[in-house]
Amino acid sequence: MVDGLRFWGVTVLALALSSCARAGTTDLPRAPAPLGALADPELVTAAPDPAGLASLGELRAPATPADPILSTAASTDPFIRDRVAFWIELWGNDQPDLFTRYLDRMGRYVELVDEELERRGLPASLRYLPIVESGYLPSAVSRVGASGLWQIMTPTARGLGLSVSGIVDDRRDPVASTLAALDYMEELHAQFGCWLLTLAAYNAGPGRIRRLLEQHAEGLSLEGETRFLAIRPHLPAETRDFVPKFLAAAALAGDPEAFGFPASRSTPWLFDEVLVPDATSLDVVAFAAGVHEEEVLALNAHYVRGFTPAGETRTVRVPFGRAFEFERNFALIPPEERLTFVEHVVASGETFSHIAARYGVALSELTGMNASVNERRLRIGMTIVVPVGSRGGRVASPVATQIATNQGASGSVHTVSSGESFWTIARRYGISTPALAAANGRALGELIHIGDELRIP
Repeated sequence: MVDGLRFWGVTVLALALSSCARAGTTDLPRAPAPLGALADPELVTAAPDPAGLASLGELRAPATPADPILSTAASTDPFIRDRVAFWIELWGNDQPDLFTRYLDRMGRYVELVDEELERRGLPASLRYLPIVESGYLPSAVSRVGASGLWQIMTPTARGLGLSVSGIVDDRRDPVASTLAALDYMEELHAQFGCWLLTLAAYNAGPGRIRRLLEQHAEGLSLEGETRFLAIRPHLPAETRDFVPKFLAAAALAGDPEAFGFPASRSTPWLFDEVLVPDATSLDVVAFAAGVHEEEVLALNAHYVRGFTPAGETRTVRVPFGRAFEFERNFALIPPEERLTFVEHVVASGETFSHIAARYGVALSELTGMNASVNERRLRIGMTIVVPVGSRGGRVASPVATQIATNQGASGSVHTVSSGESFWTIARRYGISTPALAAANGRALGELIHIGDELRIP
């Protein structure tokens, strides 16, 4: 732990527990909404100014400066000092369970963030920014549409090279979004030359910060943090509280046990990466890798519809150590069977029966895939999920299906029907293709014929 973290942990805790009056708190909310998918609170009125521009130069940094953000001289500003104490008290005393969840999720992804910060030579304390932004939740979405660990808006994401579409949203990818967010942070710091202004610009946008600097700091011979303090009272309400919230998160997460939080229970985020050509369903990926579908979905939250885009070779993550099994089994899956469902947009006059006939699937399979949809209330433009390829849609995870097979169909015999392959039969019974082939003395990839009887191990 760096000295800067210890400074903030001790100093802010003392402030939080102090009974002395706090400047500038009467017009601020005492119970802001949680982070993550919920929006940050709006502060209803401007906070009081610091002592005045004439005294800004007299601010002193902590005695042992380390991290350039945590050792900020602005720590003595009354508003910042008070709001840091407020967030310490809120998270540490009023909402400890909430902050514990943030710490658990942070434990899952922080190694990725730390490695990239160290590689770029950026302040290590930026590891705490996703706590403030999303509670370290990759699927978090704000009220204004920002998404991911780093809460990036769509135009900014696309400008940083991230894909944002109905099929892929790279903002939900912890790896891609971390690289993009830190690229953006470097750009902002190059513009403003001060980390507090950089954080403010990250939250409010660089254009607004530039305008405020022109209006309230131009010609005053101010530099660095004094420029931030000059515009701080004029920032949007959420941005005005952003730096104190960040410093409070750093204090708590920098030494959680000192504040009574348990050690993180999360394991580091480990995975293998594999390539899939063309559109592929994530349930097919899971089956080929021999793991639960939920595990693959959790590693690939950026594939928002559960499949990869058509016409592209894409990287997909599988649980650590499963890449070899995936590659061996995936090669045996016919290309036409790698997408187990499609999305159909309802047209005028269509019913479930029309759609089932169009795709050649059983009506019961189609209605089963769309159990929440009332056929009598089909509307033009609605999206209906249609099972394809797997002859029955998305099945249970391999492990769950294997249990059911062992309990009720162990040692059964399957008669091959038209259009079936080793892959579709193995998928139906929740076993691996190699296991099915071996149980029947067949070679992998060997042709099977209608009427053949296969023993199900």
